[in-house]
Amino acid sequence: MDSPVKADKISREMVVLLPKLRRFAMTLTRNAPDADDLVQEVCERAITRSHLWNGEGRLESWIYAMTRNLWVDEIRKRKVRTGGGTVDATEQDELIVEATAEKAIYAGQLHKMILSMPEGLSSVFLLVNVEGHSYREAADILGIPIGTVMSRLSTARLRLAAMINGTQEARA
Repeated sequence: MDSPVKADKISREMVVLLPKLRRFAMTLTRNAPDADDLVQEVCERAITRSHLWNGEGRLESWIYAMTRNLWVDEIRKRKVRTGGGTVDATEQDELIVEATAEKAIYAGQLHKMILSMPEGLSSVFLLVNVEGHSYREAADILGIPIGTVMSRLSTARLRLAAMINGTQEARA
């Protein structure tokens, strides 16, 4: 497949991925402006570098890996320039679910709980439990061993359950 055709195909498929991509970006950046900037940069890069995607596997996994790598690069740049870059996860309320106000409030509370976990836990939880990636895909996207994915996922699930139940294990 030649590059202009591949870029057009990637562009169309990315439109469908945008909500998922933004949620993933939020788990990495912890704030909406940075997440939006990251999504925009990933979209541009995926289209301009479409020739690098070999067409094997899921496009979504390739784009998630690119998102993670771009964010790691951004964190490194910020450390060199300013040493800052994140906002407290408890200040975020970005996830809104349609339907009732009750569901929206509950979704917002769950989103804050997920974001209050360390990035390694929240990213694995989002990729596997929310976005439906396999352990192998999550490991490839995050650049970590599959055993680490399983361990982090187990820890994230236990922490989330503890937070929902209001128990002390949530802080462990």
